[in-house]
Amino acid sequence: MEIGLYFGSFNPIHIGHCIIANYVRTHTPLQQVWLVVSPQNPFKPATGLLNEYDRLHLVKAAIEGVDGLHASDIEFHLPRPSYTIDTLTYLAEKFPQHQFSIVMGSDGYQNIEKWKNAPVLLARYPIYVYQRPGFLVSPYSEKTTIVNAPLLDISATIIRQMIKENQDIKFLVPEPVRLEIEANRYYK
Repeated sequence: MEIGLYFGSFNPIHIGHCIIANYVRTHTPLQQVWLVVSPQNPFKPATGLLNEYDRLHLVKAAIEGVDGLHASDIEFHLPRPSYTIDTLTYLAEKFPQHQFSIVMGSDGYQNIEKWKNAPVLLARYPIYVYQRPGFLVSPYSEKTTIVNAPLLDISATIIRQMIKENQDIKFLVPEPVRLEIEANRYYK
């Protein structure tokens, strides 16, 4: 099976994440897209991160019942910070019957050469890159495919700020996510 790994903090997951994951799954050869909740991105500070299990729960709530989308906690069980090459190596050993690819935005892709073992990553794994405004990229590898997924100009940072200011986040996050955030007073 061809599986795309869409890594992220998902702090919180929002409609933009869901649109990209579903679009990539339905408009590429990928049969599944796993939304991999990263406990700690080596390029971002951990401050302001909701507990990883709470973020995983929100991802599960967001995609419940959507065929081909799966929430993954695989990086919870690996050394931290999380490095994509290490996760892919682990998954290739654990699930040799699957082919794994990376799903990422053009903002992250433009910095991929700074990633741990970037030449190996670029040589071994297909990468599906969705364009982000202001971050146009040229493929570093013949295994890179540019995907023109529909984009919304929203971010988890803006959503967290809106929550702190008691503003309504309806329609920015899936409704089950909004209800969980409000019930648990996340990001207050």
